[in-house]
Amino acid sequence: MKSSNSYGIADDDPATTPANAFRFDLCGEVKEDVPENPQGVITKIIPAGRCARLRHFGSHQQMDDKIYYLYRDWLPQSGEQLRDFPCYFHYINLFPEVAEHQLITDIYLPLNKNNDFVRKEP
Repeated sequence: MKSSNSYGIADDDPATTPANAFRFDLCGEVKEDVPENPQGVITKIIPAGRCARLRHFGSHQQMDDKIYYLYRDWLPQSGEQLRDFPCYFHYINLFPEVAEHQLITDIYLPLNKNNDFVRKEP
């Protein structure tokens, strides 16, 4: 049974980062700060702000195409600018609560909060 919202924060691109340098945070929503603990679990905040969001259905292993689409295709055509925070994921449900093909994940691409830039014409 799901006890809190679950997130993943991708600090690096696994396609271009060596495995020993790759950083990815698995997160669970908490109501108060996490106390110091021997496991090294810490409190972090996903900052509020504008994001592009794309919903993915299915295996987490199949999200790459949608993530790369946001960066490679959508972002340059949108005229938007990235905020200083990495791409992150909200896991709406998780395996084994549902079958892998029933997984739902929202992919968030943090964007600048203001529109003080020139939008490209199509």
